[in-house]
Amino acid sequence: MGLHQSDDSLMRVYPPDCYHGPMVWEPRTYRHVVDASGLVASAVTLGETDLQVLTRRDLSDDALRTVEILRYDLQRYLALHPRFAESYVPVAVEADAPEMVRAMATAAEAAGCGPMAAVAGAIAERVARALEPSSAEVIVENGGDIFLIGHAPRRVLLVAGDSPLSGRVALALDADACPVAVCTSSGKVGHSVSLGSAHAATVIATDGALADAVATALGNRVHGQDDLERALAWACGVPGIRGAVVIAGDAIGARGDVRLEPVG
Repeated sequence: MGLHQSDDSLMRVYPPDCYHGPMVWEPRTYRHVVDASGLVASAVTLGETDLQVLTRRDLSDDALRTVEILRYDLQRYLALHPRFAESYVPVAVEADAPEMVRAMATAAEAAGCGPMAAVAGAIAERVARALEPSSAEVIVENGGDIFLIGHAPRRVLLVAGDSPLSGRVALALDADACPVAVCTSSGKVGHSVSLGSAHAATVIATDGALADAVATALGNRVHGQDDLERALAWACGVPGIRGAVVIAGDAIGARGDVRLEPVG
């Protein structure tokens, strides 16, 4: 994974931390090759939450405090409402549920999937926004789900397992694209549950929970290359989605506000 502040920077998108059942942990071995030129990189880990945080100065303590609050609220809610963690379909929540829980439920309703499919993107966004007052540039990566704040043009390299297109195409984000979430689901790589077979299903949105949930649902709809256009049309029809990209084998499809660039 390489993160740079320059215009030709690349950020690798790996399969996401989006869960439908009990949360599990998987080593982020790709972080051993992170190049965070211009930004300070730090790992923030608590229980199953494993983030890479990039900011202009070390804000790992602030990030950890935010994670502690988010996890406490979520775990307390899950203890009382176990169906929220286990369901593959949307779950209604109370008006006084924690803010992130309500955001996850709303995203799941829009995507037609279980609310835990939105957890990684939801956490990434909330940590990034909590750090923004202390750093004009913030990138939070949560198992392949990324939330970006700042004013630098960036490119997101699409990594798609054993697809011949993996690492050969980048999603270009203009300087005015942020704040933005870029979330990816895969039916081929990673521990997360996917009901499809896409090598990578990437969704762009301002809302991290929504991008994460729709990426999962988009990936669920792709069982072969013939499904790309139909699945992309569905994803971009969800209110709040800016664009989407799917890689399936040696085929790639994109729709919405998406600019792809070849790499290498």
